[in-house]
Amino acid sequence: MGFNKRLYAIILICCMMAGVFYVGKSGMQLTEQREREEQESFLSRKKDTLQFWYTDESLTDYIEGAAVAFYEKYDVRIEPVLASSQEFLEAVYQASLEEDQAVPDLFLVTNDCLEKAYLSGLASVIEDGGIVNEDNFGAGAENAVTYHDKLVAYPFYYETSVLLYNDTYLMQDAEKHLQAELDQEAAEESQAQAEAGNVEEESQGQEEEKVFSEEEIRERMEENLPETIEQLELFADEYDAPEQVEGVFRWDVSDILYNYNFAGNYMSVGGDAGDREELIDIYNLETIQCLNVFQKLNQFFFIETKDVSYDSVVQDFIDGKIIFTVAGTDILGKLEAAKADGTLQYEYGLREMPELNDTLKSRSRSITTVVAVNGFSEQKKKANQFAKFLTTEYADNIYSRTGKLPSYRYANTGVDGAEVFFAEYEDSVPMPKMMEAGNFWIKLEIAFTDIWEGADVNGTLKALSEEFMTQVTGEPYEEEYIDVPVEEVIEEEYIEESEQQDIE
Repeated sequence: MGFNKRLYAIILICCMMAGVFYVGKSGMQLTEQREREEQESFLSRKKDTLQFWYTDESLTDYIEGAAVAFYEKYDVRIEPVLASSQEFLEAVYQASLEEDQAVPDLFLVTNDCLEKAYLSGLASVIEDGGIVNEDNFGAGAENAVTYHDKLVAYPFYYETSVLLYNDTYLMQDAEKHLQAELDQEAAEESQAQAEAGNVEEESQGQEEEKVFSEEEIRERMEENLPETIEQLELFADEYDAPEQVEGVFRWDVSDILYNYNFAGNYMSVGGDAGDREELIDIYNLETIQCLNVFQKLNQFFFIETKDVSYDSVVQDFIDGKIIFTVAGTDILGKLEAAKADGTLQYEYGLREMPELNDTLKSRSRSITTVVAVNGFSEQKKKANQFAKFLTTEYADNIYSRTGKLPSYRYANTGVDGAEVFFAEYEDSVPMPKMMEAGNFWIKLEIAFTDIWEGADVNGTLKALSEEFMTQVTGEPYEEEYIDVPVEEVIEEEYIEESEQQDIE
């Protein structure tokens, strides 16, 4: 094709495009006008509709049920939006800025994201009318939604851990103890009668048999139930285990959720609410002592981190292979299902996590999923109304529909064991909100694993604290080394006893 033809073709194409543009522009104006009218109509229809964003698909039925109940009571529509969990807060923020779509009025997020949500304007100070307080939700929940002394979300449901035990085995063990004591008493009585020459009475005493009531057995079982980790070790050392039992105490030692209680009472990452940089205390004497106790458990129970997982431990418990374990809130549903299908043939019990010993206390970690009211919403009053409804009035339904335990104290879950979890939750340590702490829990989990496998407790904890404080302060940070008192071997009593024997 020659140059003139090329030039002619180009001019022709340009003319055609200009014609199309002119026609399209006039049509576009009409289209834009129509879209504006439709948008205005849409917004008019949406004025009594709240968008509620969440990421957990298992909540869908519950949220839809709550939306129907809320509409029937308050004549306000709720539009649930199931979003991707990837970059969720960023997606909520972006949607809040878009002019051509509805703003997410409320959303669900875990409490550790609240600093980021509040500082970006996504989580506003709630208008709860005084409902969110320690009486209604407990201290753990209140701390979870507090940021710099402001309540910035509503506690919804939570995760924490408690001690799970095989009630059947412990009842059998208690009955054995009662019988052994009775046999000992009978033997002593027989001996006394024999020495007195009362052979006939001795024979009558041997013929008597004692049948213990369930109440007597349970009372003894409760007395024998270990109250500290130290007592649990002693129990394991003396326990006459049935043949199928492979271990007395086994748990997922690789997951920080089930380990944190060992350090939780003395390790502070931002204070009770997890929002204060000046309240960071990771490396201290008590925490070192607690993790020394933790490390020594491996020498007693021999648990390899690579050989256990939460699911495998739960299955071992269901199969009757272990007596004690540490379990999360999901265990209630798992055990109910196992009893229903016949795979669990034992009774079980739950209690709060035991202290470490008579001096070192324990405190578990908790994660609270919360309802935040978007600061960009133009319907905050109605959004707060729905948040209150969802987390209090409608909270009775959350366990039956999702298997999750509500943060609201007065919710009726209808499941045995929920009260034990709530008691643990009340005194738990919420995940910290400080954005600098985002990767701290991964590093802490690694530190726990290293310590369990034999790493120096003092050095590992010191290095962890220095790394985290450097991250928080932005400057190199060095901890002053803590000399841990060596446990003294108590020889004084032995010497005194020996001297006394020599005198005798």
